Amino acid sequence: MAIWKARRAWKARSTPGYGDLGRPLLLRAMAAGYIGFIIALPIVALSVRAFGGGLGKLWANVVRPDALYSLELTLAMAFAMVIVNVAMGTLMAWVLVRYKFPGRSLVNALIDLPFAIPTVVTGLMLVILYGPQSAVGRFMAAGGVEVIYAKPGIVLALLFVTLPFVVRSVQPVLMGLDKEMEEAAATLGANRWVVFRKVVVPSILPAVLTGAALSFSRAIGEFGSVVIVAGNIPMRTQVAAVFIYGEVESDNPQGALGVSIVLLALSFLVLIALYLLQRVGRNQDA
Repeated sequence: MAIWKARRAWKARSTPGYGDLGRPLLLRAMAAGYIGFIIALPIVALSVRAFGGGLGKLWANVVRPDALYSLELTLAMAFAMVIVNVAMGTLMAWVLVRYKFPGRSLVNALIDLPFAIPTVVTGLMLVILYGPQSAVGRFMAAGGVEVIYAKPGIVLALLFVTLPFVVRSVQPVLMGLDKEMEEAAATLGANRWVVFRKVVVPSILPAVLTGAALSFSRAIGEFGSVVIVAGNIPMRTQVAAVFIYGEVESDNPQGALGVSIVLLALSFLVLIALYLLQRVGRNQDA
């Protein structure tokens, strides 16, 4: 009898009851409800409003010359930024992981600084440094190079605000690489460049692409720094986010909806790309 009672008590403890099942369900419902309230509902509201006037009207707002130019400029500047960020971000991650030098901890800390600085302050700093009133700006203007209120200033601002993404994506992967593979390739006669290209690059490529995708998604929606650096000149330096703001300020929300939907679609494409890259990374780890 005692053994039977003990077995019943153990079975009751090991079998999840209603309360044990209810708590995880409640937590999942709270998490899903919060995501829906914060993210899904605004997206649905924007989509309903954008398509409410019909697809033809939405398309007409997208192909307006000033709207279309802002989208083309945004994509061009974002792609230019990604190319530089991938090269320099990977280089910085390599240096921080593989080399010890005085001030490495300070450099490592400074990489995350763009996350803490308000983007408007970023734009102001760049204007002070490269503006026409500064010594650097006058020197560059004398050589025929315009930075502020021009496209190079947009790329520079985007590079500043997206600096951490590639570095922080690649850095932990480099730290976890098995150096024995590199040493084995070197003993077989491969030089450093061949070892990097044949051994290191395939291992860090998913992380590099993840950082590039995060940088791109951040760049297409950047507003604070670009609105100061670019000067908001239509058909010249007006990016998509600034165009949307200008249309709303002009009491023309319908004019902003077309560009907003395009940016939203691009964000979804980046999200899908990130998901696929993460799956590739998990498969490589396995």
